[in-house]
Amino acid sequence: MASANDEATDPKILVFSSNVISDLGIDMAGSAHMSYSTMVQVIPLPCSSGVKPAWIVHALEEGFDGVFIAACGGDCMYVPDCTARTSAVVNKAQDMLRERHISPKRLKMAGICSVCADNFVDHMDKFQEELKRHDSRE
Repeated sequence: MASANDEATDPKILVFSSNVISDLGIDMAGSAHMSYSTMVQVIPLPCSSGVKPAWIVHALEEGFDGVFIAACGGDCMYVPDCTARTSAVVNKAQDMLRERHISPKRLKMAGICSVCADNFVDHMDKFQEELKRHDSRE
Protein backbone atom coordinates (compact mmCIF):
# COMPACT_ATOMS: atom_id res chain seq x y z
CA MET A 1 0.00 0.00 0.00
CA ALA A 2 1.34 3.46 -0.90
CA SER A 3 2.28 5.85 1.86
CA ALA A 4 0.68 9.28 2.16
CA ASN A 5 3.89 10.89 0.88
CA ASP A 6 3.88 8.67 -2.21
CA GLU A 7 0.27 9.52 -2.96
CA ALA A 8 0.97 13.26 -2.72
CA THR A 9 3.27 12.89 -5.72
CA ASP A 10 0.93 10.64 -7.68
CA PRO A 11 -0.48 12.12 -10.88
CA LYS A 12 -4.03 13.36 -10.54
CA ILE A 13 -6.39 11.36 -12.78
CA LEU A 14 -10.00 12.16 -13.63
CA VAL A 15 -12.08 9.11 -14.51
CA PHE A 16 -15.34 9.33 -16.43
CA SER A 17 -17.31 6.16 -15.76
CA SER A 18 -20.72 4.88 -16.73
CA ASN A 19 -22.94 4.65 -13.69
CA VAL A 20 -24.67 1.45 -14.85
CA ILE A 21 -21.60 -0.55 -15.95
CA SER A 22 -18.08 0.61 -15.12
CA ASP A 23 -19.01 2.41 -11.90
CA LEU A 24 -19.98 -0.94 -10.37
CA GLY A 25 -16.49 -2.35 -11.02
CA ILE A 26 -14.87 0.80 -9.62
CA ASP A 27 -17.08 0.65 -6.52
CA MET A 28 -16.16 -3.01 -6.09
CA ALA A 29 -12.47 -2.04 -6.02
CA GLY A 30 -13.20 0.33 -3.16
CA SER A 31 -15.43 -2.15 -1.31
CA ALA A 32 -12.73 -4.80 -1.57
CA HIS A 33 -10.16 -2.31 -0.19
CA MET A 34 -7.99 -2.68 -3.29
CA SER A 35 -5.16 -0.22 -3.24
CA TYR A 36 -5.04 2.60 -5.77
CA SER A 37 -4.14 6.25 -5.39
CA THR A 38 -6.42 8.72 -3.70
CA MET A 39 -5.47 11.08 -6.54
CA VAL A 40 -7.97 9.24 -8.77
CA GLN A 41 -11.31 11.05 -8.92
CA VAL A 42 -14.38 9.52 -10.55
CA ILE A 43 -17.31 11.25 -12.24
CA PRO A 44 -20.16 8.88 -13.15
CA LEU A 45 -22.23 9.50 -16.29
CA PRO A 46 -25.06 7.48 -17.86
CA CYS A 47 -22.92 6.49 -20.88
CA SER A 48 -19.27 6.89 -21.81
CA SER A 49 -20.26 8.21 -25.24
CA GLY A 50 -21.75 11.24 -23.46
CA VAL A 51 -18.34 12.57 -22.44
CA LYS A 52 -17.65 15.85 -24.24
CA PRO A 53 -14.16 16.34 -25.70
CA ALA A 54 -14.13 19.86 -24.24
CA TRP A 55 -14.52 18.39 -20.72
CA ILE A 56 -11.35 16.35 -21.25
CA VAL A 57 -9.38 19.35 -22.49
CA HIS A 58 -10.68 21.49 -19.63
CA ALA A 59 -9.69 18.89 -17.02
CA LEU A 60 -6.14 18.67 -18.38
CA GLU A 61 -5.79 22.44 -18.68
CA GLU A 62 -7.05 22.94 -15.13
CA GLY A 63 -4.69 20.61 -13.27
CA PHE A 64 -5.46 16.97 -13.92
CA ASP A 65 -2.45 15.03 -15.18
CA GLY A 66 -4.54 12.45 -17.00
CA VAL A 67 -8.10 11.60 -18.00
CA PHE A 68 -9.37 8.03 -18.20
CA ILE A 69 -12.65 7.00 -19.80
CA ALA A 70 -14.03 3.79 -18.31
CA ALA A 71 -16.07 2.87 -21.37
CA CYS A 72 -19.37 1.02 -21.47
CA GLY A 73 -18.40 -0.97 -24.54
CA GLY A 74 -20.81 -3.50 -25.96
CA ASP A 75 -22.80 -3.66 -22.72
CA CYS A 76 -24.23 -0.14 -23.05
CA MET A 77 -27.96 -0.03 -22.42
CA TYR A 78 -28.45 3.35 -24.12
CA VAL A 79 -26.91 3.15 -27.59
CA PRO A 80 -25.93 0.09 -29.62
CA ASP A 81 -22.85 1.80 -31.08
CA CYS A 82 -21.43 3.07 -27.78
CA THR A 83 -17.90 1.83 -28.52
CA ALA A 84 -17.75 3.69 -31.85
CA ARG A 85 -19.23 6.84 -30.32
CA THR A 86 -16.82 6.78 -27.37
CA SER A 87 -13.89 6.20 -29.74
CA ALA A 88 -14.98 9.26 -31.73
CA VAL A 89 -15.01 11.30 -28.51
CA VAL A 90 -11.46 10.17 -27.73
CA ASN A 91 -10.24 10.93 -31.28
CA LYS A 92 -11.79 14.42 -31.22
CA ALA A 93 -10.35 15.12 -27.77
CA GLN A 94 -6.88 13.98 -28.85
CA ASP A 95 -7.06 16.33 -31.86
CA MET A 96 -8.05 19.19 -29.55
CA LEU A 97 -5.18 18.33 -27.19
CA ARG A 98 -2.64 18.35 -30.04
CA GLU A 99 -3.92 21.78 -31.11
CA ARG A 100 -3.14 23.01 -27.58
CA HIS A 101 0.27 21.27 -27.48
CA ILE A 102 -0.93 18.83 -24.80
CA SER A 103 0.15 15.23 -25.22
CA PRO A 104 -2.75 13.01 -26.33
CA LYS A 105 -1.13 10.27 -24.20
CA ARG A 106 -2.68 11.99 -21.20
CA LEU A 107 -6.02 10.52 -22.29
CA LYS A 108 -6.77 6.79 -22.01
CA MET A 109 -9.85 4.70 -22.59
CA ALA A 110 -10.64 1.10 -21.71
CA GLY A 111 -13.76 -0.97 -21.23
CA ILE A 112 -14.42 -1.53 -17.54
CA CYS A 113 -17.26 -3.91 -16.73
CA SER A 114 -19.31 -4.28 -13.57
CA VAL A 115 -16.97 -6.95 -12.15
CA CYS A 116 -13.68 -5.49 -13.38
CA ALA A 117 -12.31 -4.19 -10.07
CA ASP A 118 -8.84 -5.72 -10.59
CA ASN A 119 -8.78 -4.47 -14.17
CA PHE A 120 -9.64 -0.92 -13.07
CA VAL A 121 -6.93 -0.86 -10.38
CA ASP A 122 -4.40 -2.23 -12.87
CA HIS A 123 -5.31 0.49 -15.41
CA MET A 124 -4.96 3.23 -12.77
CA ASP A 125 -1.59 1.93 -11.57
CA LYS A 126 -0.20 1.64 -15.10
CA PHE A 127 -1.56 5.05 -16.17
CA GLN A 128 -0.06 6.75 -13.13
CA GLU A 129 3.30 5.09 -13.72
CA GLU A 130 3.23 6.18 -17.35
CA LEU A 131 2.38 9.74 -16.36
CA LYS A 132 5.22 9.74 -13.80
CA ARG A 133 7.79 8.39 -16.31
CA HIS A 134 7.07 10.88 -19.03
CA ASP A 135 6.62 14.59 -18.92
CA SER A 136 3.37 14.42 -20.87
CA ARG A 137 2.91 18.16 -21.06
CA GLU A 138 4.64 18.55 -24.45
